Amino acid sequence: MVNVPRLVIAAPSSGSGKTTVATGLMAAFAARGLAVSGHKVGPDYIDPGFHTLATGRPGRNLDAYMCGPELIAPLFAHGARGCGLAVVEGVMGLYDGASGLGELASTAHVAKLLRAPVVLVVDASSQSRSVAALVHGFASWDAEVRIGGVILNKVGSDRHEALLREALEESGVPVLGALRRAEGVSVPSRHLGLVPVAERRSDAVAAVAAMAGQVAAGCDLEGLLALARSAPGVPGAGWSAGEAVGGAFGGSVPLPAPSRNRGSAPDPAPQVPEGLDLAGVKPVVAVAGGAAFTFSYAENTELLAAAGADVVSFDPLRDEALPLGTRGVVIGGGFPEVYAPELSANEALRKAVAELALSGAPVAAECAGLLYLARSLDGLPMCGVLDAEARMTKRLTLGYRDAVALTDNVLAPAGARMRGHEFHRTVIEPGAGDEPAWGMHRPERRVEGFVRGNVHASYLHTHWAASPGTAARFVERCRG
Repeated sequence: MVNVPRLVIAAPSSGSGKTTVATGLMAAFAARGLAVSGHKVGPDYIDPGFHTLATGRPGRNLDAYMCGPELIAPLFAHGARGCGLAVVEGVMGLYDGASGLGELASTAHVAKLLRAPVVLVVDASSQSRSVAALVHGFASWDAEVRIGGVILNKVGSDRHEALLREALEESGVPVLGALRRAEGVSVPSRHLGLVPVAERRSDAVAAVAAMAGQVAAGCDLEGLLALARSAPGVPGAGWSAGEAVGGAFGGSVPLPAPSRNRGSAPDPAPQVPEGLDLAGVKPVVAVAGGAAFTFSYAENTELLAAAGADVVSFDPLRDEALPLGTRGVVIGGGFPEVYAPELSANEALRKAVAELALSGAPVAAECAGLLYLARSLDGLPMCGVLDAEARMTKRLTLGYRDAVALTDNVLAPAGARMRGHEFHRTVIEPGAGDEPAWGMHRPERRVEGFVRGNVHASYLHTHWAASPGTAARFVERCRG
């Protein structure tokens, strides 16, 4: 049974102030000495970075589309283990989920799966009495979603706050906070959202501190904590990377059965390879990090370690060589387009990556990693592992994807079905190699990505908790 006190921070729409309130609450309660766990609904990589800064613990994602509804509570319990409070930041508007699939992967869906009370953050900057109608509508839309309180954001004055509170008195939903407009808590944005913590750490630290101060001054922290503690238990146990890859790293572990009620979970593939050999020294798997490669799910790295890898990070902006003894490389998402000159200037590491790939060592690259492996990015030389050119565009590619592996590769056997997410403003030409990585089936049919020997490169972001055999398969190839 999962009994961690918890709150879901939601809003009627994007831009209402969820990140400010959620991060501020995490930091404010952590400053009180409470162990706090931060979570983010959906595939977003950037907000969890601020959650990590606020709590001192890894920020975690809860994505019911990529991981399946059945993994939400176990993943939550894993991330919140040992904590006195968990704060879950929602995505978009409260009831906005995967396009065309009803409530699947919405904040409301996750709140219901966690049996967690919802705090609605309302941008009150252009309304007064109408706020009551707005809150009433959201609170009554789904009887299974419990909206336990409202935090009013961007309140203009004491008079404005009084009008808002008076209007909400008859709604039955208590006001748990009122925040004034404040410049100090702003975080700069660019083409894919907020600028990640890793790129502006000192400024981010100051911003999180400002969020904590604003929330502590304007919110009823005791009332919010009492609401969090009112959440009932959720049946089940916490997710474990070791158990997911098969305990002693042998055999296979079935994934949860698909939910046919409100959208289905990912198909259970690939599974953990049979007879995984643990003999000898752990293979070193180098995972890209630093300011240019900030997108990763904590569970992916945990699964690599549980599968028997010695996981070591490296920074393609600064390191001129791969970690000693590297047998495989994982390059996740991020912003290589912002750092293309610096990445290109680090010729020694580009050559090291290319030589490792040419030697047959496993290389897995997602989105930013795909661009880094290309011949060039915006005309600047990259690793040249792939015979392709990448460049920035003005067009945003965004959304969930259903995919099937078209070629046997280091991550999945041919025919394995995966769910993932795309989020980029770049294009790569050609978009697929002679042996494509994926056949996309949602929202349109197309082929995408590259499989070249033991190199797998694609725009598709995947969450390996949904298919723990992915990590085990990769580590097994590294041993080979």
